[in-house]
Amino acid sequence: METYKTASAPNLSPVPNSMSLPVYVLNGPNLNLLGTREPDIYGRTTLTGIEQAVSERAARHGLHVVFRQSNHEGVLIDWIQEARAQAVAIAFNPGGYSHTSVAILDALRAVELPVIEVHLSNPYRREDYRRHSYVSEASTGIICGLGATGYLLAIDAIASLLAAQR
Repeated sequence: METYKTASAPNLSPVPNSMSLPVYVLNGPNLNLLGTREPDIYGRTTLTGIEQAVSERAARHGLHVVFRQSNHEGVLIDWIQEARAQAVAIAFNPGGYSHTSVAILDALRAVELPVIEVHLSNPYRREDYRRHSYVSEASTGIICGLGATGYLLAIDAIASLLAAQR
């Protein structure tokens, strides 16, 4: 079993009036292979390890998560649409779909929730085709290049955004 150390964050306090709806943490294609696929780029932490760390971080903020992964664009769109009524925010690592999917962009534009885009690697230090993200056009914020810690920072950002809305 892999041990994942969470990055510490100062002054974590629960979101006022803890939300009953979850934060959706959505993961796109090939992220099910984390830990073994190109670990020099994506790290050795598995998606299961990230899920555990994210759930723990969310709980420290008085939040809970629905954590999902799919290699299928339509499934991701269905979950984004579901989030409109079933979630308070979305943290989303769209993987390769960030560079190709106008359909995901359209779904995110319809959500009207905070959306934090997460990338394990820094796409701006990679191939040219990775430097444009359709998802970014609908995202509240973007976290990239910090590995699995980026997911934890996304939860922290969501908690801060939700607290500011109250």
